[in-house]
Amino acid sequence: MLRLEGLTVGYDAFLALQGVDLQVRDGELVVLLGANGAGKSSLFHALSGLLRIRAGRAWWGGLELTRMRAPQIVAHGVVHCPEGRKLFGQLPVLKNLQLGAYVHRLRATAMQQRLEQVFTLFPVLAEKRAQPAGSLSGGQQQMVAIGRALMGQPRLLLLDEPSLGLAPLVVKQMFEVIQAINQAGTTVLLAEQNAHAALRIAHRGYVIEQGRVVMEGGADALLHDEGIRRAYIGT
Repeated sequence: MLRLEGLTVGYDAFLALQGVDLQVRDGELVVLLGANGAGKSSLFHALSGLLRIRAGRAWWGGLELTRMRAPQIVAHGVVHCPEGRKLFGQLPVLKNLQLGAYVHRLRATAMQQRLEQVFTLFPVLAEKRAQPAGSLSGGQQQMVAIGRALMGQPRLLLLDEPSLGLAPLVVKQMFEVIQAINQAGTTVLLAEQNAHAALRIAHRGYVIEQGRVVMEGGADALLHDEGIRRAYIGT
């Protein structure tokens, strides 16, 4: 289980998160809703060891993430798929995927097994494995980003805005894949502005505003909450 208690992080004098409490149970798909600048990405950066935690604590199972460096966090199964994909555009799709398993130093057979799992989930990537990642469509690049994260064999997958900038049909396909990843046994914490699509596949959700959690509850309750609908769904 992921557990945050009083998590506070910031950039110089600016506090991006202030006293955040949050839990994600094993096997859950939990969505983190919030507008741009609310603190969603900062939370993920803190959990990934990329942003210093000023106060509070974070645990994944019996491990305290606040005391670990980024490679150690990945090695223990917490893998971050960042907003904006952050691919190596000039490198082939295959190399981008292989880099996701770098921490584990896999032998050739194990590497191939993981690649086949990714190609089963995203068949188009098998066809385009030799192409530069930057030459792919936005949706295909997002597949590479998620596939790269899966190569790290996550027990907890942190997905930051995976639907951003994608066409509606691709968004639908992307959320189906995320749900399938969760149903296959991976715990998922999903940061999204597309509240309607995210809540339809999630178990629970949190709403974050100006670095603070202001609401939490079951996905269905949040989906039908009038305030959430006005702020994030629009109907």
